[in-house]
Amino acid sequence: MLDIKWIRENPEALDAALAKRGAGAQSEQLIALDEARRSHVGALQALQERRNAASKEIGKAMASKDQATADSLKAEVATIKNELQAGEAKERELDEQLKHALSVLPNIPLEDVPVGADESDNVEVRVSGEKPDLGFETKEHFELGEALGMMDFERAAKMSGARFTILSSGLARLERALGQYMLDLHTGEHGYTEINPPLMVNDAAAYGTDKLPKFGDELFKTTDGRWLIPTAEVPLTYMAAGEILPEETLPKRYVAQTACFRSEAGSAGRDTRGMLRQHQFTKVELVSVTTPETSLEEHERMTASAEAVLKGLGLHFRTIVLCTGDMGFGARKTYDIEVWLPGQKAYREISSCSVCGDFQARRMNARCRKTGDKATRFVHTLNGSGVAVGRALIAVIENYQNADGTITVPNVLRPYMGGITRIEKSA
Repeated sequence: MLDIKWIRENPEALDAALAKRGAGAQSEQLIALDEARRSHVGALQALQERRNAASKEIGKAMASKDQATADSLKAEVATIKNELQAGEAKERELDEQLKHALSVLPNIPLEDVPVGADESDNVEVRVSGEKPDLGFETKEHFELGEALGMMDFERAAKMSGARFTILSSGLARLERALGQYMLDLHTGEHGYTEINPPLMVNDAAAYGTDKLPKFGDELFKTTDGRWLIPTAEVPLTYMAAGEILPEETLPKRYVAQTACFRSEAGSAGRDTRGMLRQHQFTKVELVSVTTPETSLEEHERMTASAEAVLKGLGLHFRTIVLCTGDMGFGARKTYDIEVWLPGQKAYREISSCSVCGDFQARRMNARCRKTGDKATRFVHTLNGSGVAVGRALIAVIENYQNADGTITVPNVLRPYMGGITRIEKSA
């Protein structure tokens, strides 16, 4: 959420930033809402002051036995009381209108983010490795998985509908190995603290991490009003909600492997075959809570941590910076890491690392303070995939496939595979 005070002082800057994102100007409407709210609050304060003054005058009138004046003042106080009650209801309404208008406003892109309309305007910043030449006609992950008898879409659809998968045997173990490898790497070498968070959150947590109200149709909701998390970013980031963190303890770095749930609203017809776009998938998520001064450096560090996963797996990938038109709602800058899939003969996103500034912190009132200081300020938050486990499985299957349909297990995963070096169909 953006600061209305900043918007009042920088209306042109807001509208220019929104234009970069392909959105229309909003400053005039927001400032008008804020002025109406402030004017109303001022009128209520004047009423309250008059009620207080009239109450004192009643005492003086009673002391001087001026009953007529006292009765008149009492009637005035009663009228003011009713006006205040109605006015307070109106104030809540105006507060809600302004809050909603601010809550659907996207974050301000950083100055170095490329301006563009869509993914075609994203900019490649680096490439790791080279596209592999496997020496035979490659297959896609679902062709390999089904041929091995370890990837079952039909039975998953029978119990859950489209966009679900059942993994079994070697591929189920390979997915588990990938998650363990990532957690060990991030906790052992990158300094993240492992968290096992709830998979369901309340409205406050979903709102505080900018998933509500804008993305409510992309989430699953339980019958008792909780939301299934679309990513562990939500509970990991919301751990700081309502707190004042000592700046000396920052940055806080968290990692979690969780199931994630997304309705995939609006994705009809996209990636309908295979595991690329699922309603339920596993992801290792990275979250950092930092001071404002260190958030950009932390963004580079987080992205490098995600890249290290793919380097360890020996996968070819590229890192791109998203343009203003392709960037997520709450981000100020985003790096996407795209892994090469030989079966698809295409790059596909496997990680997205974003710095959000104080956008989420304002929504959830997460602050920090130096020891000895009275003043507080909002923290900065960052999130990134470290990485999507299901998509990593796809990448390993396609990059480590053999001509006979078997899958070679990457060296870094073998300690987690109980001695299995090759996944092949059971006799």
